[in-house]
Amino acid sequence: MHAQLGDRLVVESPVTGVTRRDGEIVGLHHDDGTPPYDVRWSDTGEITLVFPGPDAHVHPVGHGESTGHAEPTGRAEPRGHAEPVAHRRREPSAPAPAPEGAPSGAGARAGRPGDIGRRLTAARERQGLSVAEAAARARMSPQYLSYLEEHPSDPSPATLLRLADALGTTLDALRGGDQDLPPGQGHALLHPLLTDLGEDESRELLSTHGVGRIGLTTPDGPAVLPVNYDVIDGDVVFRTATDAAPAAALGAEVAFEVDHVDDALSRGWSVLVVGPAEAVTDPEAVRRLEERAHSTPWAGGRRTLWVRIRTARVTGRRITPAEP
Repeated sequence: MHAQLGDRLVVESPVTGVTRRDGEIVGLHHDDGTPPYDVRWSDTGEITLVFPGPDAHVHPVGHGESTGHAEPTGRAEPRGHAEPVAHRRREPSAPAPAPEGAPSGAGARAGRPGDIGRRLTAARERQGLSVAEAAARARMSPQYLSYLEEHPSDPSPATLLRLADALGTTLDALRGGDQDLPPGQGHALLHPLLTDLGEDESRELLSTHGVGRIGLTTPDGPAVLPVNYDVIDGDVVFRTATDAAPAAALGAEVAFEVDHVDDALSRGWSVLVVGPAEAVTDPEAVRRLEERAHSTPWAGGRRTLWVRIRTARVTGRRITPAEP
């Protein structure tokens, strides 16, 4: 059996010849077009890895075959004649692509891409490839690659291996297997743009809560320590223990930094706060902080000392691609 992208795989009853299932072949795993295939089934839109059995055959593109289902005959097919598909992997349901030139509408908008999709897009753009060119290298349909880039998805390892080979990267990189490593090991942008942020935008990025780093001087020398923080009444606040290293910030001017680094797209931002650190001791003020705080220290344990960093100066920077 041999197939090309866009051919239809049809599974028929060996007794009646009635089509029981059909779908478009959207991915090839061998250069000669032999099985297995990635098939998008017409009835569900689901994409699965298929090893065709004796009740399946290929209808080449252009033979005028129907892309829908045969009319039901009312005859129940023996369950023993189900298509012998091994190692089936459920993929997210992908809508059938709209015809070329069709107007875009609400139903045609892409979903928010997942991490794999963002990494695929970044790897493809680093190679200077269009979706069609990358799909041809990976032996899959452009519609399928577009779907993987634009929607949260979990493609099979075989699909990711073909894409990694086509895009000059690795399976680990596409899966994000390097996430335990420090951020920033991705490729730099070809034309980066470093922009200073205004105070309003810097405060907006700093706002809510998360993990930031406080720079201070300890009895053992300078240190930078991660803390879980909140922003309340415009100031940075965090909880610690009286005998913990961050408590050394009290009574001194400190620096506090928070950032976001996107390795997949090689961009990010950072915000720096400079100001005096003080203990919050008033019982009513402590009660208000406890009521309004979003998070608790990840380090656990009893951490009852509230530290407030007065945001005397707030600055920020962002790295994005330069306009072409």
